[in-house]
Amino acid sequence: MLRLLNIEFHKLKYSRSAKILTGIYFILITFIALIASVEFPIGQVNFRLADQGIFNFPFIWHFNSYIAATLKLFLAIVIVSMMSNEYSNRTLKQNLIDGLSKKEFILSKFLTVVLFSGISTLFLFIVTIILGYSFSDYNEISIVFSDMEYLLAYFIKLTGFFTFCMFLGVLVKRSAFALGFLFIWWIFESIVYGLLTWKLFKDMNYVADNIMQFFPLASMSNLVVEPFSRLNFIQTAASQLGSEFTKDYGVHWYQLLIVIAWTLLFVYLSLALLKKRDL
Repeated sequence: MLRLLNIEFHKLKYSRSAKILTGIYFILITFIALIASVEFPIGQVNFRLADQGIFNFPFIWHFNSYIAATLKLFLAIVIVSMMSNEYSNRTLKQNLIDGLSKKEFILSKFLTVVLFSGISTLFLFIVTIILGYSFSDYNEISIVFSDMEYLLAYFIKLTGFFTFCMFLGVLVKRSAFALGFLFIWWIFESIVYGLLTWKLFKDMNYVADNIMQFFPLASMSNLVVEPFSRLNFIQTAASQLGSEFTKDYGVHWYQLLIVIAWTLLFVYLSLALLKKRDL
């Protein structure tokens, strides 16, 4: 495995775009801290998000995981480019000539995906710990390290999404077309959800949600749902308006299994497609 990772490391080391996009991703995660100092003037009052408890343990695990996951497109571009460059630079064919099997080639890409996800998760953990201890009103160990299942969900979500991008890179061969296909697939899932909600199961959104949880992008999205409606001032405002949130914010084992299943399927399809092609 180390040999395969070493091969990918040398390829990425000489890719300027990969280094720039990866750097932007981690810098943007670090910039989550800037939210703490941003003030929004509302009438005569200066409203600061950090004062609303977004950096309180254990809520911060949910909040930071959600924000960081929305930035995953930067690394997705790296993954897609990593695959398309194999075709445009003819390194795929050269690797196979040098004795690398197609199975080892796909495994090297998947290990790189897992490594990217792992490093991102570790970095998010460090940033969250620093922000939490800097701004949280609750610093007891039992509270600090509760709700950390969001980090696991973040890792599984990134791995699944990047594996999907890897498969698209193998399928389409061109990074721009692969990203375009990803966008089209997102539109497709949105249309399907709209049809299920507005046409087939009116007033029964839970049925549409139960069906959509098996779609790849929807299943990944379900792992870390939006955290904002959990905030006390949002809950209070909703109560004053006569409505309450009954949303499920938890990370469930079956949701993790669905994304893991998609991840394994994308790896298998990538290998099957590569074996079928005459390179």
